[in-house]
Amino acid sequence: MANADIIHDFQKRLGYEFRSPALLQEALTHGSYLQDDPTVVAHNQRLEFLGDSVLQFILTDSLFRSYTTEREGVLSRRRAILSKGGFLTEMARDLRLDECLLLSKSEHDAGGRSRASILEDAFEALVGALYLDSDLATVQRLVLSWYGPLEKRLTHTEDAENPKGRLQELIQPVHGNTALRYEVTDTTGPKHAREYAVAVFLHDRQLGVGNGPSKKVAEEAAARVALTVLENERASAK
Repeated sequence: MANADIIHDFQKRLGYEFRSPALLQEALTHGSYLQDDPTVVAHNQRLEFLGDSVLQFILTDSLFRSYTTEREGVLSRRRAILSKGGFLTEMARDLRLDECLLLSKSEHDAGGRSRASILEDAFEALVGALYLDSDLATVQRLVLSWYGPLEKRLTHTEDAENPKGRLQELIQPVHGNTALRYEVTDTTGPKHAREYAVAVFLHDRQLGVGNGPSKKVAEEAAARVALTVLENERASAK
């Protein structure tokens, strides 16, 4: 097991003290560690398998209850954002899970403590261990407390990753599927280094202009500007 003080502080950050320390150790044990300590017989792969399913259910349930009018496709995409590898790696780092991992010396020396795939797997294993050590209601409360408000998490992530999709979702319920259009307003630079300017319109109203080395990038930049404009207008109207 990792240093007792480190584990104590880690459980304080989790907001939960394990009844079975062995479960926590298993969740924090990478497969490589068994090479250095043959007395350890379990690593976190099985718990990762369980935790992945538990996490999917928790996010599905929370999104279903929070977004009561959204369709299945939107809910599935949002769940994928919240459960993807990069997001879970960020969550693991927020909890400083990396400090507690049990790795072989060779894996540690190779930078395994900061490796995204290892952190993602350990986070899912931790969820699985919590489920076995407590119950679904407890692990649900804990996981959602780590995430914080899902709407806030999603707003930042969705806008960054798919601004055009996010803009379409805001506009469609009120104005329909074809209300938005993107127009190239300027093209500069030589053929091998084009720079595009694209404007996005809501009917005849220009919402934003973006620039980029391709039409796609420029459209995404314009959509981000439009989202900011609409968000400011909504805030002013309150």
